[in-house]
Amino acid sequence: MRLAHALASALLLALAAAVSASAQARAKVSKDKSGGSSPMADGQVRRIDREAGRITIKHGPIKSDTLEMDAMTMVFQVKDKAQLDAIKDGDKVRFRVVSDEGGRMTITEIEPAR
Repeated sequence: MRLAHALASALLLALAAAVSASAQARAKVSKDKSGGSSPMADGQVRRIDREAGRITIKHGPIKSDTLEMDAMTMVFQVKDKAQLDAIKDGDKVRFRVVSDEGGRMTITEIEPAR
């Protein structure tokens, strides 16, 4: 019985690692982290954590010179918490995102969609 439990635990850990690797593969990031002229992405706000400066957005594909991501829902850090003042849960938004050296996605610009 212990062997079965150990195998099940190992299988769950392997599955978690595979899911994590898959998510990282979908967010291919180049060495250039400037985010310079990356295009604005479209999405819809799911949740805002103003205190932590984080926002959860369901977004479409994001493709630029420095970033390639499939459509998904994910949490982003915002560069400036004040950017969240004009946005509320459920809003459709346009935003620009860059990846830092650690792979953390940070929104540098966000606005309500028109």
